[in-house]
Amino acid sequence: MFCVVYSFKVKLGKEEDFLKSWEELTKLIYLYEGSLGSRIHQSEDQNIYIAYAQWPSKSTWQNSGSKLPEEANEWRKMMKESCEKIETIHQLESKIDLLKDEVFSNS
Repeated sequence: MFCVVYSFKVKLGKEEDFLKSWEELTKLIYLYEGSLGSRIHQSEDQNIYIAYAQWPSKSTWQNSGSKLPEEANEWRKMMKESCEKIETIHQLESKIDLLKDEVFSNS
């Protein structure tokens, strides 16, 4: 599994727009591009958000973006307008995964 970590510096007062656009865009990426889903976290610095996205492979992630429906452009625009800065801070290959429910389901 391949994982990507993103950092978003959100403009003050734009938190709701950002979270809505992130959620809707993430759903579309999951449905159309083959991602395995994502989580978003808010840091102690209230306008910094960190997202963690999982992909079946690095190539799936690298080749994503072309299969999204037209509505994705609206969510991308809203996200960009709500952020001061968006960056990919890590690209990671999973080695051990203990987040899966089935790992501990028989405990």
